[in-house]
Amino acid sequence: MSTLKEILTRRPVAATIRLTVPAGAARPAPPVGPALGQYRLNLMAFCKDFNARTQKYKPDTPMAVTITAFKDNTFEFTVKSPSVTWYLKKAAGIESGSSRPSHVTASSITIKHVYEIAKIKQSDPYCQYMPLESICKSIMGTANTMGIKVVRELE
Repeated sequence: MSTLKEILTRRPVAATIRLTVPAGAARPAPPVGPALGQYRLNLMAFCKDFNARTQKYKPDTPMAVTITAFKDNTFEFTVKSPSVTWYLKKAAGIESGSSRPSHVTASSITIKHVYEIAKIKQSDPYCQYMPLESICKSIMGTANTMGIKVVRELE
């Protein structure tokens, strides 16, 4: 339950914006510029903060960003790690998944790859309290729908 002070100090939210921006490459050009500009947010402040937060990732890694824009033209944002499908494609060394997932195998990865991806995804806000085993099962299901076979060891 919120206290009265918290309720009174809450700022009214104008919008919640979800973007996928390459790590370390946020610029006030599209897609970032038009999305933030329509809510009159400071583009350069967002770009500098985002690029500083995503320095540790390789350039051109697609990062999911959720920006909360407030009515007083301020904002907050959270950066999530790249999607599971992106990690799976990188681990398998393919450009895209299979066009017929249960019939044609696009590639294969080991259980160790799945475990490493799960450890990275565990730091995400939505997976924070999930057990590692559950995250691994979810990643295996995603790999299966992409036509990527999960094996014990590569041959």
